[in-house]
Amino acid sequence: MPTELITVLDVDTREEALDIVSTCKGCAWFKIGFQLFTREGPPIVHAIQDMGRQVFLDLKFHDIPNTIAKGARSAADMGVSLTTLHAVGGRKMIARAREAVEGTNTRLLAVTILTSLSDEMLREEVGLPETAAQAVPRLARMAVEAGAHGIVCSPLEIQGVRQAVGPEPLVVTPGVRPRWSSKDDQARVMTPAEAARAGANMVVVGRPILKHENRAEAVRLIQEELAG
Repeated sequence: MPTELITVLDVDTREEALDIVSTCKGCAWFKIGFQLFTREGPPIVHAIQDMGRQVFLDLKFHDIPNTIAKGARSAADMGVSLTTLHAVGGRKMIARAREAVEGTNTRLLAVTILTSLSDEMLREEVGLPETAAQAVPRLARMAVEAGAHGIVCSPLEIQGVRQAVGPEPLVVTPGVRPRWSSKDDQARVMTPAEAARAGANMVVVGRPILKHENRAEAVRLIQEELAG
């Protein structure tokens, strides 16, 4: 199965978001994060679904298990295809979220280590004694065992995650930058083609598309890379 592209809708308004979805006709998946969802709420999710696209709601839930279970169910009730929670919330939190979405079409992705964090930052600021390459597979294994349908990780950790969780769980990869774009604030990156070869099911791309003078062309170029 070919690796799919998810376009990030990091914009402020419904109008901007729907314009991107309309322009990027070749893309079936769009990610809504804090920026857009906080301003526009569930109606923007439904508007994109009404255009025949699938929504990845990326709010990175992290709270006590009961609260997260209710939040996950709310996401499922909106009909989102994917939603995220933090693996560091622990087994019970993830398990309760899985119970809440069981029987729906919503799949849970556990976020391991944010791609903006370097090993130095993990050690000196977060206080983890591990490198990202050590922490990510450990968190991924725990999350999948607890009920997560898949993992969000840097492309540099895909192979380690696959070894930890096997071939079935989804691996969704931010920190992907085409060769023709800048890294911005991502510390651990690969190109779309490299991420696909490493085993990513989906790659998440924002600024290289949103900042491109021709967004539809940017989508086409990335999908060509993914196709090899």
